[in-house]
Amino acid sequence: MKLAERFLLDALAYLLCAAACLCFVVLKLVSSPYGRHLSPRSGFRLPARAAWAVQELPSLAVPLFVCAGAAADRLQRWPNSILLAMFLVHYVQRCLIFPFLIRGGKPMPLHLCVLAFMFCTYNGYLQSRYLSQYAVYTDDWVTDPRFLTGFVLWLIGMLINIHSDHILRNLRKPGETEYKIPRGGLFEYISAANYFGEVVEWCGYALASWSIQGGAFALFSFCFLFTRAQHHHHCIS
Repeated sequence: MKLAERFLLDALAYLLCAAACLCFVVLKLVSSPYGRHLSPRSGFRLPARAAWAVQELPSLAVPLFVCAGAAADRLQRWPNSILLAMFLVHYVQRCLIFPFLIRGGKPMPLHLCVLAFMFCTYNGYLQSRYLSQYAVYTDDWVTDPRFLTGFVLWLIGMLINIHSDHILRNLRKPGETEYKIPRGGLFEYISAANYFGEVVEWCGYALASWSIQGGAFALFSFCFLFTRAQHHHHCIS
């Protein structure tokens, strides 16, 4: 049973890699409007705060359920615990803090929220089940250059992402609705600094975990966010 599930987790990771490549191609051919780029004819939409909290929730709830529902033997080791904590810290911020800081965000189409919810459920299970039950690291992995470099990249990426979101939230004064080009931080060099930070964050996580599961998540994040950032850049150019 254990061996069968380990093969399943590897298969799910490779499937996520395939989905990432497909997502990249599809979004290059057919852009997926969001935020300020939404069409008035985008169908039923959810309030921004509720949509963000709901769609990100599985990435927090599923790992907690997975770890509580079975003996998470591997989490007795520091590398596994730290890696899972890195994953959860991001989603605590994304699910429990970020949505409630949104100022007048654009409503989100229901179908995009549902797709994000499904992805977070899938990935939340993949990452947490692998780290809590199957990932094998020696105790000195936390001093390995790959882990240390990955952890630093993860931390830098998360800080870039949070700071960039802060800049975006404070672009307009109360009552203003027109689009403004963000200034400050990495926005001086990159038009979608918030997406860049998240890609760096998950690439760091993948390096620190040194696993196909972490690598698949980083690849999907890159393929999805790169195409979204590119679309955004073209729209404001």
